[in-house]
Amino acid sequence: MAESIGISSPEAKAPSTAKVPPTEKATSTPEGIELALSDFQRLIKEFLEGYLKDKSSETVGTYRRSLNEFERWFVRGKGACRFRTSDIEDYKTYLMEEKGLHQVSVSTYLTAVRRLCQFLTDTGLLPENPATSVKGNRRPASHSRQFLTDEDVAQLLAVLDNPSDSAEDIAKRDRAIVHAMLFAGLSEIEIVRSNVQDLEQTLMGWYLRIQGKGHTVKDQQVPIDPPVMDALRLYLDTRDRIRPEDPLFVSHGHRSEGKRLNTRSVRSRVNHHLERAGIKRDGITPHSLTHTAALIWLNDGLSVEEVKSRMRHGTIDTTMIYFRQQGKLTEGSGS
Repeated sequence: MAESIGISSPEAKAPSTAKVPPTEKATSTPEGIELALSDFQRLIKEFLEGYLKDKSSETVGTYRRSLNEFERWFVRGKGACRFRTSDIEDYKTYLMEEKGLHQVSVSTYLTAVRRLCQFLTDTGLLPENPATSVKGNRRPASHSRQFLTDEDVAQLLAVLDNPSDSAEDIAKRDRAIVHAMLFAGLSEIEIVRSNVQDLEQTLMGWYLRIQGKGHTVKDQQVPIDPPVMDALRLYLDTRDRIRPEDPLFVSHGHRSEGKRLNTRSVRSRVNHHLERAGIKRDGITPHSLTHTAALIWLNDGLSVEEVKSRMRHGTIDTTMIYFRQQGKLTEGSGS
């Protein structure tokens, strides 16, 4: 079965239309192949224009856009990628963790790389396709991460309102982060990328301009409801000389004061508070807060379409996963 972009199975070999012999700069070794950037780019061109010549222009365009990211990653590695299975696994990790791409996008990008590797195999540069065993992520029928219940939410907010182990600026920052995830549906990467100037007040209320997963510019707006805005104001009031271009959330450590938080730091702090609240268990992760936001909105009476818009879902099918999970909030909460 094709993984993502509506093409034939990447494991099925297409007939090779061009034999590309190894050059002096593209040498095959037991540990993979070494490619100079110029040869790498030439092979991609041969792949798109020759190997895929029977495909539609739309399909070729999808491959071209997907391989642009692979080329950027290849260049950044400065020759580290030798087209081994471990290299393709590293690329997948990069797409998921550093780029923060949605699982469907990751599958699309890996499909393109898998077909490129099959081309290199068919032309004799690789003995076998190293990407065959590196599978993409399929769209789930339900979320593997659990949701917080009403009782969980109450316990988490209680420990945030009564900090016992943090300085005031850290305590108020962490409280604002949790509010942004739990009541605005922001993800870790969206929180990390946000700047102070991305907060905008309109006649309809406050919004945060964000750069979501797979996006290159801040072209989406997230409504910031009053409780979230209050938490943000309390945190920003602890900081001195804030400039519009400053990160919305910064580190307050001695050596990293004022520097932008990274996703690892956000994840660590949220996990810390989940532990303090006694609600850390299998399936409960920081991203569970983002998922829980959708259930809170549905329970508050927002329509499925409104939740789809707030969660920035590509299709209504994704939102319906939450709709079918509405009862999760009250499970075990005694309400």
